[in-house]
Amino acid sequence: MWYLLFKHVLIGPILRILGRPTAVGMDNLPTTGPVILAGNHLTVVDSFFLVLLVPRRVTFIAKSEYFTGRGIKGAALRWFYSATGQVPVDRRGADASAPALMAAKTVLQQGNVWAVYPEGTRSPDGRLYKGKTGVARVAIETGAPVVPIVMHGTLGVNPVGSRIWRPGKVTMTVGKPLHFTRYAGGENNRAILRAATDEVMAALSNLSGQEYVDVYAATVKDAA
Repeated sequence: MWYLLFKHVLIGPILRILGRPTAVGMDNLPTTGPVILAGNHLTVVDSFFLVLLVPRRVTFIAKSEYFTGRGIKGAALRWFYSATGQVPVDRRGADASAPALMAAKTVLQQGNVWAVYPEGTRSPDGRLYKGKTGVARVAIETGAPVVPIVMHGTLGVNPVGSRIWRPGKVTMTVGKPLHFTRYAGGENNRAILRAATDEVMAALSNLSGQEYVDVYAATVKDAA
């Protein structure tokens, strides 16, 4: 209920006024069954428009800390992340990605939609950076298709570092599904995971027009 309320009543109308969003290639999005949405990530509001424009319920995987804050701010954040379809996971420990990937597989095994940003963080400069292999691992293990999905214009609505959204024009482009069933059984093979991940990133680069950089975005941010 909260998801639909957020999408159609609370934030949705504001997003439609500010971003005047449109979607291209929606016929590439399967209407039923498990689907992985792999997107580029320019700014925070990417997720808002993705949830708004995709007709199916979209689930993200979020850090559990987002759901445990105290006071009014904590309650507001908890409601926001729940309303936008995010699932909390504890990413502490030796293998921080394992709980997130397990949660993603559960979402897909239930026939639902998992959205992920393979870069792992927002682009520091508008370019597209090297993808992490978690998306490929989950796709190979579950057999779910990966649908590349890119946002154009979200930086105009929500410039990095800004606290106030601005009027702009947002377009979401949905690419053709990528299938990795040919790699079945190879979810622990590094070469296979990298090849599948690079295929996803190439599709995102082609759709978005972003320059591709074969370095992790987090590495660039840490060096800044």
